[in-house]
Amino acid sequence: MLNLRYIFRLIGAFFSRFKILLLLGIGLGILFFFLLKFLIPALSFTQTMRIGQTGRYTAANLPTPILRLIGGGLTKIESDGSVVPDLASSWETTDKGKTWIFTLKDDIYWQDGEKVISETINYQFTDVTIERPDDRTIVFKLQNTYSAFPSVVSKPTFKSGLLGTGEWKVDRISLNGSTIEKINLISETEGNLVYKFYPTEERTKVAFELGEVDRIEDLFNLTPFNTWPKVKTGEVSDTGEFVAVFFNMQDEILGEKDVRQALSYAIDKKGLGGVRAIGPISVDSWAYNPQVKPYDYDADKAKEMINDFKEVNKMTDITISLTVPPLFLDKAEIVAENWRAVGINVNLQVVTTVPTNFQAFLAILDMPDDPDQYSIWHSTQTSTNITGYENPRIDKLLEDGRSEIDLAARKKIYLDFQRFLVEDSPAAFLYYPITYTVSRK
Repeated sequence: MLNLRYIFRLIGAFFSRFKILLLLGIGLGILFFFLLKFLIPALSFTQTMRIGQTGRYTAANLPTPILRLIGGGLTKIESDGSVVPDLASSWETTDKGKTWIFTLKDDIYWQDGEKVISETINYQFTDVTIERPDDRTIVFKLQNTYSAFPSVVSKPTFKSGLLGTGEWKVDRISLNGSTIEKINLISETEGNLVYKFYPTEERTKVAFELGEVDRIEDLFNLTPFNTWPKVKTGEVSDTGEFVAVFFNMQDEILGEKDVRQALSYAIDKKGLGGVRAIGPISVDSWAYNPQVKPYDYDADKAKEMINDFKEVNKMTDITISLTVPPLFLDKAEIVAENWRAVGINVNLQVVTTVPTNFQAFLAILDMPDDPDQYSIWHSTQTSTNITGYENPRIDKLLEDGRSEIDLAARKKIYLDFQRFLVEDSPAAFLYYPITYTVSRK
């Protein structure tokens, strides 16, 4: 008992003498615990992710997903192509699409802490007059009516130095002339992103193999990573672009609709991979028409149409040159084999740039966010209408689609546009490409 009584008395004396230090230590311990609770999550995101992408870019044409990390536009585009507010809270047109008035949100700030006002919104358009009557109003006056203009200002806007309104800030940019080789982005909560750009897909793959990047985005060909055990891969169907064979409408043979339709029927689209595309507008768009002629694979029908054309025109052989970039050579070989099976002689030509003259051209095309495809198919657009397509009905529909403000009326116009264009077959629409991501496990 004496020993226990002595021990208790000793402990009591110890606490009595050092109680302030003990209480202070307990308090500091609790404070330290709570600090760690908040600091550890933040510290866990400080790693840098290096991402490789293929393409040559300048500050003016960086990929939209990257620009969206840095900032926003007056509007933004939903997955179905509809336009919703972003930096602007609302907009209106007072003259059916020639003048557009945007009202800015009142609580948006640039990354330098300055409030977003109309004077700091920096869009540069040719043939557009911009007025800023007050801090929250910006007015665009167009020379011609354009109903799709709200989708145009979905492009992110920045102050000098790529200062935006997004979570990610530009830390550094490495240039080779005007071409961006690397762009570093930082976020207070998410860490660091480093995008590195390479001129070809093969060079991007080599960068991953050499450890220059930790992840690759938007690959069209997964080889050789589909056999690597220590990488993770993912895939997505990109319905914002389509792969097609574009026909030269001025060509003596391909100027005939029956031949173009026969070539479309002759292609086994299921053998090409990807999600089937039946027309020029995205399957996800609010204006998509699922009722167009699908040109499902029908080799017998194609052969019959080709033989009829040969007989009428007293031809024994038809030869078509199919031009293709290296990235889609494997797809072009399948198409060529399909065409040979129905009696067409095919010459494959590989090119590294968009040809100025071709007979048939297998390529990928980015679709605009809005269903307006005036620049691609209207007969006046000689520099961008690569097929040389001319059709007064299509011209009129494209013109009407640009001038109609009512959404329901616009949708009807573009439903008709797709139906008549696909029937005319200036291109054989094949598939929405699958793109891949590769990262280390």
